[in-house]
Parts: sequence; C-alpha cells; structure tokens
Amino acid sequence: MEKAAERFRDAVEKRDLTALDDLFTEDIRLYSPVKFTPFEGKPMVLGLFGVLMRTFEDFRYVGHFEGTAETSRDGVATPSVILPFRATAGGKQIHGIDLLHTDETGRIKEFTVMVRPQSAVHALGEAVLAGLVADGLVPEPADR
Repeated sequence: MEKAAERFRDAVEKRDLTALDDLFTEDIRLYSPVKFTPFEGKPMVLGLFGVLMRTFEDFRYVGHFEGTAETSRDGVATPSVILPFRATAGGKQIHGIDLLHTDETGRIKEFTVMVRPQSAVHALGEAVLAGLVADGLVPEPADR
C-alpha cells in the first residue's frame, strides 16, 4: 500500500488526474461526507476529483498512517492508509482525512473522506454539488 499511497499523494498534490486514473480500480467507491451513498465507478470518482481539485485551496497532506481496516463494501480487512489533510474551501478552514483501501493488485478500491468542522462540510458540499452539475456529472437538483 505504501507505493499506492505515495503515488496517490503525489498525484493529488500535483493535481494529476491521469495518474489517479491509473491508481483506481474500475469499480472504486468513494464515501463522501456530503453524500449518504458512495460515488461509484472510476469515471464518477475521477470527475469528482476534478471538481475537488478546483474547489480546495491550499490543499496539503500533513501525515501518513498505515495499517489494515475493514472495507464498507465487503467487511474484509485490507491494507489501508490514512492521510490527514488541511485545506480551505468556500472560505472555511478544513481538517480532514482520506482513508484509502487497496485491492490485491495495490490499486485503490475504496476511499473514504472525513471532514470537520460541520460548517466546512456544508460549504464543501455546496461547492462540490455546483461543480458536479457544471461538469454534467449529476443533474441540477429539483429544489434549487
């Protein structure tokens, strides 16, 4: 997992979607703090990363922890890495973690993002939704 986590971190810091494409499984799931159900499949997750890379300001990883953790999909313990980060979005300071799970080939199959404080989650959710709508990845919400 070390190599995948290092490659992931490098790709995010360089805002390199092509490198991320090589790291994700086709059926990757991304659990977000702003959506109850996961984002599923490589095209959707890559699209989401494109939006996030435009949304986050001053994004930086500030740590690296390795171990194993059960995935949400099948409850099987897999090699996992936690990458704490700091960023700004919508004028709000964000503290968060990225939890990456890999498959037997070392590619990322599940990804969970946790963010605090709640006001930052709200600001991030609005910015991400606007970006996903603008990029044609999700329809405009009916209640807007």
